[in-house]
Amino acid sequence: MAQGKQTPRQKMINLMYLVFIAMLAMQIDQEIIRSYKDTTGSLEDTRTLTENNNSIFKQTLEAKAKNTPETFETPLNNYRGLEAKANDLVTYIEGLKIELSKEAEYDQKEEIQESFAALNNTEPSTNLFFNGGDENIPSKKAQDLKAKIDAFKSYITQTFAGNKLMNELIKRTNQQMVSEFPQKKNGKNWVQYKFYNQPLIAALSNLEVIQSSARGIQGDALSVMLQEKVDADIKFDAYQAIVSAPTTVIQGESAPAKVSIGNYSSNVPGLSMPGLTVVNGQGTTTLNTGTLGDHSFRGTISFKDVNGKEIPLTYDHTYKVIAGAQELKAQKGAILTADKMNVLYRGLPNPISGSILGADMSGISLSAAGASVSGGGGKWTVTPGGGNTVTLTISGRDPKGGLISQAFPFRIKNVPPPIGEIQGKNVVSMPASSIPNQHVTADMPDFDFPVSFTVNSFMFKVPGKAAMLVNGNSLGAVSNLTKGLRAGDIAYVFNIQATASGLGNQQLKNIGNVIINVQ
Repeated sequence: MAQGKQTPRQKMINLMYLVFIAMLAMQIDQEIIRSYKDTTGSLEDTRTLTENNNSIFKQTLEAKAKNTPETFETPLNNYRGLEAKANDLVTYIEGLKIELSKEAEYDQKEEIQESFAALNNTEPSTNLFFNGGDENIPSKKAQDLKAKIDAFKSYITQTFAGNKLMNELIKRTNQQMVSEFPQKKNGKNWVQYKFYNQPLIAALSNLEVIQSSARGIQGDALSVMLQEKVDADIKFDAYQAIVSAPTTVIQGESAPAKVSIGNYSSNVPGLSMPGLTVVNGQGTTTLNTGTLGDHSFRGTISFKDVNGKEIPLTYDHTYKVIAGAQELKAQKGAILTADKMNVLYRGLPNPISGSILGADMSGISLSAAGASVSGGGGKWTVTPGGGNTVTLTISGRDPKGGLISQAFPFRIKNVPPPIGEIQGKNVVSMPASSIPNQHVTADMPDFDFPVSFTVNSFMFKVPGKAAMLVNGNSLGAVSNLTKGLRAGDIAYVFNIQATASGLGNQQLKNIGNVIINVQ
């Protein structure tokens, strides 16, 4: 500042300069807090995605344990114990985060300018983790947090110590799940270093890192448990017999039916379908249409699992035989059929054909409460909205001028969810070197309407490494992640984002994941 006597103008300039310096320092602090907040939000999003994937793949492990308990029952029990430890730790930390935010009066929905004071507040963390704010007296909650971290780590090291496939996971757990430093950092122990005199946002970030690490370790352990014999077992994790056959047929006409195991496979070990003709993994037959009325088509198919055990699956399909065209010539009434099987798809313009026996086709009309109808002359499109059923009413006049009106109920189905694919399959096997050469696609198998998909982005995950976001549909960008993969490893393509052509304005459902078995 200027020396000697200062004029009022010089004093004012000096004061403004000090105010400017203080505002500049505050802005720098805001940028640091903003960076912490953005990083913490990204960690929370990643943890949520990991939790969802863990839930999905746990169902796969449960199905495998149900059908081949001698191989997968022990891994399932081990995983349930690990899941319980992880849930206990993550839930406890979530409670701490809520308590910290409440004490600081922090609202996540507020902008950084509005929440700056709360996020920069050091008192909540110090008061929560230290008795009376004394740096040398950790609180019970601090001790409980350390105990839960140690319990999670101990479960992994003790449960999986004899499994060579888990060695890297155990090593990673010991590195990430730390509750005490081997040597003090800057003269501070772990709880002091992480939480004493720390701004709220730093404490929240430190806690989120622990939660994310626990969920990531949990997910990688689950991946290892699913590795053994995955090629021969994952294809049939649902073990469900699927019948593809019409539910209404015309008397005397041919009505083909198919039975297969989902997910579909063209080469099933020990496949047996009594009474059916088996071609390329599917059994075909012709339904009995000789008599009118309700009929059933049932039976049992079987196959052998990876241990040679025979797995029986029953199927039961019902259908109705109605009168054919020759018999209808002598009858009065209306005929209405769906061009796409016997259901209408919600939100799509479904083609509908109808007629009234002996009536002028140009004079008949179709109406449907709760759906939009367009067209005429016996050909319409019906776009249903909400509900599970819709009643279509066809009206017209017979040759004598009499009014005919008849209602027909139809089921409404949602458009089936698309699945992700590589090489036309959602479970593929290939060497690690081939993965970067692949492309991710999406499809709706056996859907009756023409639909095409353009994959815009997806997530790619390999064991022991963070998931990677890839834009576009090419796996070329993941070459660095695949270099360390070995035979028996599993890579996952998930959170596939795509745009669809042919589904109208419908919201695209979640696209199923792709599993890559490394050979």
